[in-house]
Amino acid sequence: MMIIIGAVIVLASVLIGYAAHGGNLAILWQPYEVLIIFGAAGGGFLIANPWKVTKQVMAAVPQAMKGSQFDKELYMDLLSMLYELFQKAQREGLLAIEEDVDEPENSELFQKYPNVMKHEAAMEFLRDYLRLMVGGSMNPFELENLMDIEIETHHQEAELPAQAINRTADALPGFGIIAALLGIVIAMGAIDGPIEQIGKLVAAALIGTFTGILAGYSFVGPLSNAIEHQAREKTKFMETIKVVILAILNGYKPVLAVEFGRKVMYESERPTFQELEDRVKGRVNTE
Repeated sequence: MMIIIGAVIVLASVLIGYAAHGGNLAILWQPYEVLIIFGAAGGGFLIANPWKVTKQVMAAVPQAMKGSQFDKELYMDLLSMLYELFQKAQREGLLAIEEDVDEPENSELFQKYPNVMKHEAAMEFLRDYLRLMVGGSMNPFELENLMDIEIETHHQEAELPAQAINRTADALPGFGIIAALLGIVIAMGAIDGPIEQIGKLVAAALIGTFTGILAGYSFVGPLSNAIEHQAREKTKFMETIKVVILAILNGYKPVLAVEFGRKVMYESERPTFQELEDRVKGRVNTE
């Protein structure tokens, strides 16, 4: 939503300011300039990026348009789920959660937290390390090292769409210049015509530069930043899971383990100690 609001503000500011100076809004509409700029940018994008990155971009853009999903309520659900899961393991043994881990779609515990279940990468991360815990074949140090490597790999992959879009944003002013140069060529071809016609052709050519710069710096570049923010939020979500698991492996009780997880959250999503305690204990006690 914020992306749409921002785009509207950009367009309104530019168009109103231009019109207020006496500019003719109709001349800004140059569809062939738009075709040259965005067609060339799209082709360059396909040349520069493998198909898997292109698919990631197509998935990341709609997610960015929806805005962040990693709010305080989601984190509260995550910590409540981890608390309940490890409470069960503490009472009944790690083998008691094996069925939950192997078949989360049939797990009453996991199904209580549909918002967390939607984040498939984080759930897969959690289930993989729960399996290793149940197997009991790795010590906390080895597990932490493996987690760090996986999270870093996940973050690098999640940033690929943002990097690809950002490079395209950097190139858009250049494509605008290409469109402008082609427009100047057309204007030079009509140099023996009426001065009014030449003026319109030159103005139309300059719109190409304007379009490329505006699109690159006001729309495509900020979109890449928004996708980069989402990549960091996904990484932070997985880091929260990692810290709670490591706290359990180091012998802390679930109520303290989720407190460790709370500490690594961004401040904007972090609940207070009392909020978290009321949530996790209240949810379990009412079951």
